[in-house]
Amino acid sequence: MDWTRLLSTRRFGQDHNDPVIASRSPFHKDQDRIVFSSAFRRLQDKTQVHTLAESDYVRTRLTHSMEVASVGRSLGANAGQVIIDRHLRGSDYTPADFGHIVSAACLAHDIGNPPFGHFGEEVIRHWFARGRDAMCRADGLTEAQIRDFEMFEGNAQGFRVLTKLQNWRNSGGLRLTYATLGAFTKYPRTSIIGELAPGDSGAKKFGVMQSEIEMFREIAAELGLLKRSEDYWCRHPLAYLVEAADDICYTIVDIEDGFKLGRLSFNEVEDILIRILGSPPKRYNEVEAPSERISYLRAKCIGRLIGEVSDIFKDHEAVILAGNFKGDLLDHSRRADIFKEIHTLCQREIYRHPERIRVELSGAEILTTILDAFYEANLDRETAHRTGSALPPRSEVLMTLFPDGADAPRPRYDWLLDITDFVSGMTDSFAVRQFREIRGIA
Repeated sequence: MDWTRLLSTRRFGQDHNDPVIASRSPFHKDQDRIVFSSAFRRLQDKTQVHTLAESDYVRTRLTHSMEVASVGRSLGANAGQVIIDRHLRGSDYTPADFGHIVSAACLAHDIGNPPFGHFGEEVIRHWFARGRDAMCRADGLTEAQIRDFEMFEGNAQGFRVLTKLQNWRNSGGLRLTYATLGAFTKYPRTSIIGELAPGDSGAKKFGVMQSEIEMFREIAAELGLLKRSEDYWCRHPLAYLVEAADDICYTIVDIEDGFKLGRLSFNEVEDILIRILGSPPKRYNEVEAPSERISYLRAKCIGRLIGEVSDIFKDHEAVILAGNFKGDLLDHSRRADIFKEIHTLCQREIYRHPERIRVELSGAEILTTILDAFYEANLDRETAHRTGSALPPRSEVLMTLFPDGADAPRPRYDWLLDITDFVSGMTDSFAVRQFREIRGIA
């Protein structure tokens, strides 16, 4: 792949390139467009790992995304200096431009996630595959369209949000640069492809629905992404940095939050963080309060990992550019075994904690009720349009709550997408309110 193409400043949905201005580059503008979008603001009321009811300290999707963007900016700038020295001497690009691209993609990396964290994705998948009336739900859909729903993926929904749903009256959605959209797409493939390339971390999930495949084909062509097979491409190299920024933050931050909530002891968290650093920081003994000690170690660990990941990217940049890199960047870390240990610890003490399970149980009931209600209402509208009959009273009322519910019925794949758009765009608290309204709970 060629960095001069990978850094395209052209905006998706418009036919000309933005100029690269030192004071405010097109990639810097991408950050601003994401920050001021309603989809980004809604992340303040979406679960990251812990619910807001447990503590007002722990991270939401919004604070997590901002922290990931901060780490991503540093990773991007470090990589940018390497890339400029190797490939772009004499160009107008600066290391900060790379930082802005990665930071913008990081800000948006969870923008398509539904309420109640990744568990919300699992509920939507299960509902489409095995929920009530699941056998009839797929009537008229292609196999690929069915897989879009049965494998529902927040990453693919995020691409849909950025390119279509936000600023929907304008072609191209937020009209981000091709470079930022490429870096955002960690999984540049559709839900149904042939054989996966061995070791390709960009194929672990899918990142593009059938409804947006033509859009991504255009983006891939503009950026010069290498094609592995039909509707399956190599990652944009900067997507590896977006993934690493996310991995660094949730790996380190989850155990900090676990300690703050009393689910992990000070000693076990301190031990893990010091092992990541190799030894206690020089001024560590000057910090007295346990909570401040853990926060201090967390900051030092993130800084250390930014340096290590930057070196890993530098060492493997040529292999990444050729589309032959295996795994993700943190797989190549000297601390990879510690990260696995953290994952096991969090699975046991945090992710499966009784309080979290109770919230997930409530979330499953809430989302399933909403999905059932709006599916039935849309199906009734489809039937009424075909037969000329009247809508049942309940469905008629529900369609007034549904976005564009008064419009003429559309093909089933499209209105099923409308349902997932509606549900995945909800905040946790709005989903609770919608559930109560549907159930008639005052």
